[in-house]
Amino acid sequence: MTNKNRIKWGIIGLGNIASQFATDLLLLDDAELTAVASRNMAKETEFAEKYNCTKAYDSYEALFADDQVEIVYIATPHDSHAELTIKALESGKHVLCEKPMALSYQDAVRMTEASKKHNRFFMEAFWTRFIPSVQEVLEKVNQGVIGDLKSIQADFAFYADEAAGGRLFDKNLGGGALFDIGVYPLFLSYVLLGVPKEITAKSLLHKNGIDLQTAMLLQYENAQSVLQASILYDADVKATISGNQGRIELNTPWFMADGYAVFKNGKEENFSLPNLGKGYAHEAIECHICIKNHQIESKLWSHQNSLDLSTMVEEVKNQIGLSF
Repeated sequence: MTNKNRIKWGIIGLGNIASQFATDLLLLDDAELTAVASRNMAKETEFAEKYNCTKAYDSYEALFADDQVEIVYIATPHDSHAELTIKALESGKHVLCEKPMALSYQDAVRMTEASKKHNRFFMEAFWTRFIPSVQEVLEKVNQGVIGDLKSIQADFAFYADEAAGGRLFDKNLGGGALFDIGVYPLFLSYVLLGVPKEITAKSLLHKNGIDLQTAMLLQYENAQSVLQASILYDADVKATISGNQGRIELNTPWFMADGYAVFKNGKEENFSLPNLGKGYAHEAIECHICIKNHQIESKLWSHQNSLDLSTMVEEVKNQIGLSF
């Protein structure tokens, strides 16, 4: 495919997740990494060279002003997502913003409104929504393969060493378990069951106010979700979806599952669905489809989906006493 027909990407915030995304972007024939930006000149130059990118900027504003960049992937710390997304949209760029899209529901609303105002595509980067295993599991649940859905059990945990520092323990950057990884099990419950009638949440808090571990019980009309997020221990990161006629277990770690198993009538049936690259390529493909079709939001993960999830996260945030 010629350069002219490729979707031209810019990336700001050049940490680990940006590296994984850029690696997957190279797998797509209709994608081109045109520019990157960081406030660390050495990092941006190294990143650009690694991923065959010709432009490296030392400010986000310079990248937003680049007429060649069509869509910006925002992979900066959580606290900056809202303002940078709005600036990019105001500059005429489409935006894929890392999850969580914002630290407050109010900011999430501002972001979706900016997308509509400037008629530019905007999506929260919930990449798990687009991986083949999750797509197919959602189809099977909706088809009634395991009967009426009754229970979701999902966790996301890993041990984070406080002595090593980093954003996870920085309250000013929206650190802690909930916003970094707790959004994943909340997402799974939402895409399967919707917004719950009631949420009950309890946490183990750090002395600086971030949550180290959060347990969540979501009450629906005829189902419950039991969810946990923690940076205090390592886990297999499992998800079990149970109905009154069977259950589905996503391969671990479930948020990047490469398959799943259906347990029904005393039998187990396994399905293998490898991801393209690390799995981030699938959300980039969705961005391309939407941009080419002149859509400002995805039908698979819409603005309203992001806002609904934001209300759930905000409820947990308020219950456990997070102040950012």
